[in-house]
Amino acid sequence: MTDKDIETQEPVSQEDLEREQAQIIITWFQHIQEVVKEQFPEYEVDGQIGNNPTYGPMFAFTLKKDEKSTACGFFLNEIMRNFQTNPNAGLWLSSFFVDLLRSDESHLLPNPPQSEDEAKELLDKHIVPYCASAVREEFPDQKIYVDLELHEEHGPVLEAGFVAVEEGNNTCALPLQYLMTLFLLNRDPAEPMIQAMYRLYEENNLGQ
Repeated sequence: MTDKDIETQEPVSQEDLEREQAQIIITWFQHIQEVVKEQFPEYEVDGQIGNNPTYGPMFAFTLKKDEKSTACGFFLNEIMRNFQTNPNAGLWLSSFFVDLLRSDESHLLPNPPQSEDEAKELLDKHIVPYCASAVREEFPDQKIYVDLELHEEHGPVLEAGFVAVEEGNNTCALPLQYLMTLFLLNRDPAEPMIQAMYRLYEENNLGQ
C-alpha cells in the first residue's frame, strides 16, 4: 500500500458504524422472523425490535391465530450465540413459544412497571418468590438458600446456593434487572438460575 492509498482512505464515521450495526440487527431480525414462520406455519407472525440499555437489542415475536396471541422476546446476543453454535437453534427458539401455546389464553408481553414502586412490588411479590420456589422444587433432595445481595458492578442480585457446599464455587447470582427483563419478555426468569444451579450441582458431585 502506498502513501497515496493511505491518504485517500477516509476514516469510518460514527454514523457509518451505527448504520452498519442497524443493518446487522435488521438482517438478524428478518432471519429470525422467517425461522419463527417456518416453525409455526399455521400462525400469523408479527415482530418488533427493541433495545435494552443494559442488555442491548431485543426481538419480540407474536404468534396470532383466531382470537389468540402469544408473544415471546429474546436478546439478540443469545440468538446470535445459539444460531452460530447450536445445530438445533430453530427448535431452541420454538420451545419458548410451545410452553406458552399450551395455555388456552393469550400471552401478550407484560406491561413494564411505570415506577420504582411498581418495579419493587413486581420483584418482591412475584419474581423473587417465584425464582426461589422454582429452584427449591428443582432440587428437592437439597437444602438451598436464596437471598438478595448487592453486587458492586451489577447492583441488586438474587443469589442461590447449596447449603451442603461450604467451600469453593458454591453460589450463583443473577441481577434482578436481568430477571425482570426476562419476565417482561414472557420468559421464565427462574430458568437461567436453575441452569446455573445444575452446573454447581455437577461441579460439586451432589448427585453422588
